[in-house]
Amino acid sequence: MSIAKGKLYLVPAPLDFGCDSQAPLQDVMPLGTLQVAARLCCWICENAKSTRAYLKRINELHPLSAPVQALQIQELPREVHKKGDHSGHFDARPLLVAALEGRDMGLVSEAGMPAIADPGSSVVRAAHDLGLQVVPLTGPMSLMLALAASGLNGQNFAFVGYLPQDASGRSQRIRELESLALKTGQTQIFIETPYRNAALLQGLLQTLQGNTRLALSCGITLGNSVSRSALVSHWKRDKPQLPLDLPTVFCIGR
Repeated sequence: MSIAKGKLYLVPAPLDFGCDSQAPLQDVMPLGTLQVAARLCCWICENAKSTRAYLKRINELHPLSAPVQALQIQELPREVHKKGDHSGHFDARPLLVAALEGRDMGLVSEAGMPAIADPGSSVVRAAHDLGLQVVPLTGPMSLMLALAASGLNGQNFAFVGYLPQDASGRSQRIRELESLALKTGQTQIFIETPYRNAALLQGLLQTLQGNTRLALSCGITLGNSVSRSALVSHWKRDKPQLPLDLPTVFCIGR
């Protein structure tokens, strides 16, 4: 008799990775998602250490089916983190052997939904190619929460990842995105490493036109989260103080 294949669950993680404070897990993660995660013994992740820390938090609410030390936790290769895995060059099928043997598996990133603004798409593709059922679970997604809080066009939007780090390249890219947003009405969404958030905001205010709308959501789901949306001219006038040391999502549009 053939062995029934396991499923691949896409397990969201809370958005407080790397933050000094953590939101109570039960406040930001649905009960059903935590219950599924608690029973999984096989994981694919970005970082094993942070995954174990997340699973320990889950264990405080819903006991895991096995001790954390006994779980099978596989990390995606470092080159996948640095270069991304959406191009199709990385073969993730060897990571899914447990599912082919009939065991359910979990895919998790360090924050939010795996495979969205994080590695994992290669694992999802491989699961489909192997005939595995892929089950996305409910949880916080910073990009969608920030878009909802922005007041910008939620019917037509694009996530463009990170902008260039050097000032000239960043300014050129900002002008390109602004032109696209103003011409088509398509909201442009991007992110940055927290320690560069202040420099990115300064670059946006120096480059964008005054009638462009700029929205920031800092520390989404945290107790000290802030979302602000205003015309660039108002940003320059009011000079609002924001917790830019927290993970932040930037949106521009009209």
